[in-house]
Amino acid sequence: MAANTRQKSVVPDASDRVSRIREGVTAAILEHRLLPGTKLGEDEIGEIYGASRTLVRTALQQLTHEGIVNIEKNRGAFVARPSPADAREVFEARRLIEPTIVDHAIDAASSVWIDRLQQHLAEEREAELRGDARASVRLSGEFHRLVAEMSGHSIYLGFLKELIARSSLIILLYRRHDTPVCGTSHHGRIVIAIRKRDKQVARAQMLSHLREIEAELFLKDPAADELRLADVLGA
Repeated sequence: MAANTRQKSVVPDASDRVSRIREGVTAAILEHRLLPGTKLGEDEIGEIYGASRTLVRTALQQLTHEGIVNIEKNRGAFVARPSPADAREVFEARRLIEPTIVDHAIDAASSVWIDRLQQHLAEEREAELRGDARASVRLSGEFHRLVAEMSGHSIYLGFLKELIARSSLIILLYRRHDTPVCGTSHHGRIVIAIRKRDKQVARAQMLSHLREIEAELFLKDPAADELRLADVLGA
């Protein structure tokens, strides 16, 4: 009996440490503190979180399944570097599920949820005004996650969390530097449509918003990127 009790006390602690590692790495990616291609040393992560290499490896493997981390044989784990094709697939997936998510959000809309969305918009504007790019990136992703939480659809929420993390890597790699990451005006129009319970407008605003984000990315296939130096430097 005592052995069983000890085993039960260890498992939740291990699970909690794995979750903390996953959430920490994901948050660093969302805020663009971890760049694509960054090596994720198991020993260093273990020291940071007070976790064994086994727990760190478990967390990294879970992130690999989500497409956020790549594990290379004999080299270790690295923050993923999504290709232009990966980027297109991610935004296609978001365009498929987020209009439906906003439908469910409108069905579940309450004054409490509307207040939460309005407060979040205020936080986004404050981050923009003080020029806090990292906070702006994080809050932009959190807006979409908040709408998914509001919808009450746990499966869609799980999918979207993964897609948001992948989107953050994609934006970091391919965003044109003269464009905003995810404008608060777009989010504001979505919130207005939710408040009015206008599903048609809300869906249209969400689709337009996602298309605009993708259009602001400089997505070129690797084959198209093979330029001759004479063409580049001889001009």
